[in-house]
Amino acid sequence: MLTQFSRRRRTAAFLALAAALTVAAPVAEARPGGGGSFGSRGSRTYTAPSATPTAPGGGSTMQRSQTAPSPGMSNPGMQAPTAPGRRFGGGFFAGLLGAGLLGALLGGGFFGGLGGLASMIGLLFQVGLVVLVVMLAVRFFRRRSEPAGAGAPYARSTLDGGPNQGGPNPGGPMGGAATGGSFGGQRPVQTRNVQIGPADYQAFERLLGDIQDAYTREDRVTLGNLATPEMAGYFDEELRNNAAQGVVNKITDVKLLQGDLAESWGEDRTDYATVAMRYALKDVMVDRASGRVVKTEPAPEAVELWTFQRQPGRGWVLSAIQQTR
Repeated sequence: MLTQFSRRRRTAAFLALAAALTVAAPVAEARPGGGGSFGSRGSRTYTAPSATPTAPGGGSTMQRSQTAPSPGMSNPGMQAPTAPGRRFGGGFFAGLLGAGLLGALLGGGFFGGLGGLASMIGLLFQVGLVVLVVMLAVRFFRRRSEPAGAGAPYARSTLDGGPNQGGPNPGGPMGGAATGGSFGGQRPVQTRNVQIGPADYQAFERLLGDIQDAYTREDRVTLGNLATPEMAGYFDEELRNNAAQGVVNKITDVKLLQGDLAESWGEDRTDYATVAMRYALKDVMVDRASGRVVKTEPAPEAVELWTFQRQPGRGWVLSAIQQTR
């Protein structure tokens, strides 16, 4: 009888362990950026982009950036750096679940000293307790407040409208575009208004397609011309990871469906523009040797906030990608 209960206990532990690790394991996403938030936005790097009709929840705070936060600046991204495409806490909770359930599996759980029915009840209680802890922790991190955007945006239904001018009033056409953040009591960064016109929106749309195409072809030279050195470095890291896994990320049929300007401003000699874009795409991972599709992203659309920067006499280049909230 005890042997039968012991076998049932081990079977239940195996099933619970497999289910828990499936939930807690990091999930890698395809396309440039892998579903993460990284790059630089000048003095607004660690401030979430404003909400727009395309991204009504605004943007997520930065997870990875080469821009160092100034003293006193809130910087959750640097406190808990997260690789693009990974869910926060995945490795920690996987270890927690693995340790607890394997302990129960080997007889070292909370009720490891009991036998028979009491042992089975103890195992179920342990599994339930661990799952409850994970659920509460995940809910806490999801609801954790993030810095608000820099003001109300000037909404655009598409990226082909007329010119707009950033303004200093939060309720105006381009709220928050003219004031810089304070850096730990230092003099605030001086910002200026930047006018964004039809030619700029066309450039943003063109960059969206060109970057996806270069990423698919693993063309690092083109990516270096279309993005900042920081972003090109992140893309190179992703491409090297794909190569190590023997896969290629194929992104095709990219088409902009909707776009809104969230913010535009200038710092020193650099212009910035953050744009929310909803675009269609086909996103698959294929085996590098055989060309066989090994993974297909089910979502036919993506919504992201891309920040572009421009130096005098040069065109726009990508400087950051952020996910929506």
